[in-house]
Amino acid sequence: MLAKIYSAAVHGIEAFVVTIETVVDKGTLFTIVGLPDTAVKESYTRIVSAIKESGVTYPHRRITINLAPADVKKEGAGFDLPMALGILAANENIQNPELASYMIAGELSLDGTVLPVRGVLPMAVKARQAGFRRMIVPAANATEAAVVNDVEVYGVENLAEALDLLNGKSDMKPTVVDTRREFMLNAAGTAPDFADVKGQHAVKRAFEVACAGGHNILLIGPPGSGKSMMAKRLPSIMPPLNLHEALETTKIHSVAGKLGRGSMLMTRRPFRAPHHTVSPVALVGGGATPQPGEISLAHNGVLFLDEFPEFPRTVLEVLRQPIEDRVITISRARYTVDYPASFMLVASMNPCPCGYYGHPSKPCTCGAAQVQRYMSRISGPLLDRIDIQVEIQPVEFSEIASTAPEEPGKAIRERVMKARAVQQERFKDETGIYCNAQMSSRMLRQYAWPDADGLEKLRLAMERHNMSARAFDRILRVARTIADLDASRDVMPRHIAEAIGYRSLDRASYGKTF
Repeated sequence: MLAKIYSAAVHGIEAFVVTIETVVDKGTLFTIVGLPDTAVKESYTRIVSAIKESGVTYPHRRITINLAPADVKKEGAGFDLPMALGILAANENIQNPELASYMIAGELSLDGTVLPVRGVLPMAVKARQAGFRRMIVPAANATEAAVVNDVEVYGVENLAEALDLLNGKSDMKPTVVDTRREFMLNAAGTAPDFADVKGQHAVKRAFEVACAGGHNILLIGPPGSGKSMMAKRLPSIMPPLNLHEALETTKIHSVAGKLGRGSMLMTRRPFRAPHHTVSPVALVGGGATPQPGEISLAHNGVLFLDEFPEFPRTVLEVLRQPIEDRVITISRARYTVDYPASFMLVASMNPCPCGYYGHPSKPCTCGAAQVQRYMSRISGPLLDRIDIQVEIQPVEFSEIASTAPEEPGKAIRERVMKARAVQQERFKDETGIYCNAQMSSRMLRQYAWPDADGLEKLRLAMERHNMSARAFDRILRVARTIADLDASRDVMPRHIAEAIGYRSLDRASYGKTF
């Protein structure tokens, strides 16, 4: 008898339907075709043991399983459960005329327990798009899948539960999640607050501008000046995720297996801080079995690179294209996948090897050549792509010892959200544009073009500091954000002046204004 069970596989962060066709006939051979990988081929042992442990007699006959489409490689253990149910359906152990309305995924252990799998959220989205009305998934993934509306999600603990459910012997209810309610309840999470930061008002202002427009920012200053401390408090002033961003971000983390048991939509913007020993593949993604890298896990959030010059040059250079295109394309001999990578880059570094170049009280022990060599670890093209470059000085003792309360992150966040609301209204007719940092050159002329005085300020700055055309665009984007924070419809000369001030680390001016 022929039985068809439907499952799904993930390519990139999107899923596609896999039809599992099973035939039980005379003989003893067990065959899986349809480009299965090693994990799929090894499912035979798990399936046989799981069926026996579930109290069902395994059919010792010739079993042929085809995974369609046959020209796409099938990877992972997520096909265990649908293949086991396909064998039982072909052996007439399942009597369900609506079997074709189910999409099924799950890994089996030898005792029949259904283990969680990666990428269940993209599978649920695909199930709704493909017209499946029900899903059977591991109980640990049920909440994740139930985020998607119009699909009944059943979370099973073992193979026996799935068998009883399909045979109508179970009163199991589908998992129900009020997505909007749960999202709003969990969105107001706690995070380290900017109120903990003493002094550094100019740097706080730069962070506010960066968050308001989604701009990349580089902090440079001596050890102990608060670079890492402020960067880690950045999520407390960033605008909350909307539902669309939350779904997209959760899909990426689902594919990467970063969601915990019982997880649903992510409600906080991701903050990724890889160590400087990270490899290029770990940063951008890929591998023998393609997985999203750190830049994709930071999508809609922050990628924090501490000790920026300590990262290998080959690692830093791979950031250039994703920063511009906000997507990373991984091309290998066997596959090509696209991962979203719209992240806010936050980097910090010392000004020299000893860390005290430009320090007001501690002398620098580095020579001029050492300082330039240290700075040159960051290429000019990459530095050019960082909109805001801020120099930090150590906090004075009087500020450290002060008991006066600092402005809380909540107040800064409210200003950031107001500026983002202005941008959302501005770009409502632009596809894929949500903040000022994403504006194209055409949009800059339409929304961020200054008056004659502003252009003259910009011309003088570019000639004096030998800035590039890319720096010109970056300054206009930052100036537009400053104007939004100022509730100004037009970009004024004062907005241009402040934006120029955030380019103090451009190659021609470094060491002269520090």
